[in-house]
Amino acid sequence: MIPTVDDLQSAPLTKRYGDLFAAPGLTNFLGCVQVGLDLTGLHSLNFPPFGTADVPTASLYLDPGSGPGQAPRLFHAHGAPITFRWWPDRIVREAEVSGLHLRSTTALARGRMAAVMTLEVENRSGSEREVTLRLGVQGSVTQARRRWNAPLPPHETGHEATVDAGRGAVRFRATQSEAVQIQGTAHAPDVLRPVALGHTLRLAPGETGRIDYVHAIGATDAEAEATYDALIHDVPAELARVRADWNAELQAVFTPGNDRYSGHLPELHTTDDAIAKLYHMGALGVVYFKRDSPYSVHGRAYDTLLPRYWQSVTFLWDYFLSSPVHAQLDPAVMRGYLDRWMHLDVHSHFGTEYLTGQGVGNWYAVNDFAMVSMASTYVRWTGDHAWLTSRVEGSDERVIDALRRYATNWRRFKTGSGLADYGGLNNLLECVHTYLHEVASLNAANVFNLREVTRLLAFLGEPDDGALVGEAAQILRDVQQLYVPGRGYWQARFPDGSLRDVRHCYDLLTVLNTIPDDLTAAQKAEMVAFFQRELQTPTWMHALSPGDEDAFRDVRPDHQWNGAYPAWPPETARGLYRIGEADLAFRWLQGLAKTTNQGPYGQAHFVEVVWPTTDGAATKVPPDEPYINDWTCSSNGSYVNVVIESIFGVRPGLGGPLTAQPQFGPFDPSAELHNVTHQGTRYHITRDGARVA
Repeated sequence: MIPTVDDLQSAPLTKRYGDLFAAPGLTNFLGCVQVGLDLTGLHSLNFPPFGTADVPTASLYLDPGSGPGQAPRLFHAHGAPITFRWWPDRIVREAEVSGLHLRSTTALARGRMAAVMTLEVENRSGSEREVTLRLGVQGSVTQARRRWNAPLPPHETGHEATVDAGRGAVRFRATQSEAVQIQGTAHAPDVLRPVALGHTLRLAPGETGRIDYVHAIGATDAEAEATYDALIHDVPAELARVRADWNAELQAVFTPGNDRYSGHLPELHTTDDAIAKLYHMGALGVVYFKRDSPYSVHGRAYDTLLPRYWQSVTFLWDYFLSSPVHAQLDPAVMRGYLDRWMHLDVHSHFGTEYLTGQGVGNWYAVNDFAMVSMASTYVRWTGDHAWLTSRVEGSDERVIDALRRYATNWRRFKTGSGLADYGGLNNLLECVHTYLHEVASLNAANVFNLREVTRLLAFLGEPDDGALVGEAAQILRDVQQLYVPGRGYWQARFPDGSLRDVRHCYDLLTVLNTIPDDLTAAQKAEMVAFFQRELQTPTWMHALSPGDEDAFRDVRPDHQWNGAYPAWPPETARGLYRIGEADLAFRWLQGLAKTTNQGPYGQAHFVEVVWPTTDGAATKVPPDEPYINDWTCSSNGSYVNVVIESIFGVRPGLGGPLTAQPQFGPFDPSAELHNVTHQGTRYHITRDGARVA
């Protein structure tokens, strides 16, 4: 029941030059890389504070040897489609050209700042071939021991490129530090220039030749050389070691008492392969962001995007969406994040980065909701009640007092209507021009915040005098004024008092998950009808209804009409479960599970009517303008949450035992969750509820 890398592989993804395609990425917990859109290319090889930015290298030129007088041509010019296949540990790319079968396998080395690759060429032509291969190489290495506070990593120009004849490699030096990168192949190349590594393979019919390549980075010549030399002489062995290490990693994730995490995740037993892969891929989509960098001022960190944007940065919002996973899998790290964020002005930044520990970016209005919810989640799962009355480091404020402050921060933004005005585009969804100011979602979240802090205070024996509950009741009355009766969606109020219809999933999912018991039966039915009518698709969803008046103004698919951010589908499903729509939610989850066929869920996927499906599922959005969505995102943990909290109905009690009220619906009736650890006690969950293991 614990997956291996082979259980999580993607479908074959066949693409031609010019196709919209989110090329897959890899991590080794020090950094990451993304493969290029050709057979061998690499880019975004970054290990903060070392980086190569987004500069592509190792691009393939090929003369297949099928005719006289040819010169190697850029691989794309051969017009051959390329089939990509991703595993957690490696990416394989394959193509056929003029009777040759070419296959590259790429990985990041274990514990080293390096990428490794093999390129195999099989002669299937029936006649002897002299195949000429050339890798076009370039370099851009930097060592930036400062805050990485921009979407793309730091970038240097004017690099010195020199030939290392002894290694058959090309060396690139930084201009502002001693950082070095070395790119080379295992056997002495026929062509060795600062821009090219060339090889000629003479292949009999049926024979396969191979070229091994290493791209190593170091703080100095000696460090880069040591890494390169350790890998170049047996790249296939390193690929095997990486695979074994990833299988050990996956084993640790689901094993109590493992030596890689401060906790573990429950083990899912089911015959439903779709839900099993959804669960396991959701877990992997958090694990993929673990960073054990020696340059992190925090120790272990968890990034948010991969492999192109905002490296070294943790966004509060995304971490919050996966917070039940963090609380179970790595609670020690989660407490560290919460302690640090209590020092952060959450109304000035959307997160922090691990090279300096400083705040990054603008204020996201969700941050107060995120802090209360994350703290409650942490305490409920771990039982670390003493933390609530501990002092925030460097302050006389206790943690519980800080949580009360987050819950009442809405007063700072209160308007004459009685609701909080959360500002403009950059504070909210960034690309929905009517989703501004007094929005239903975060005002409903304020009701949750006030109620949850009241529960925490009561648990500590410090019952509130009723003021917080009274505030929650007032907000609830006023937020109901934003509902559009009969339509199932909500409005936003602007400073001039005008109301704008906003048919966005974030209102739907946040209201359902924060105040489900305060909705009327009619509202619940209308919201479900709105979801089915305007948002739901077979394997994904529209974040914004295509019928919304703002749908024409932007094409960013994470929050607009043409796609959705990865957490919005499972968070919507959680909301549906909360109002008893288990059958509807479960059948949709089985469709969402198909979208694991491209690896971990992307920062966004297109809805099926926008771009053709990929092997029957919603296609990942590429990172290019105007879409700017990365290959994957750390909020994948929302898919774990919907299995544990919704299908199995698990409720982590604040002081009492864990309980479970499963809503299996059409789900496998024999399914079980094993090793659900709550406050030190281990449980098994079945369709009948929870029992101590």
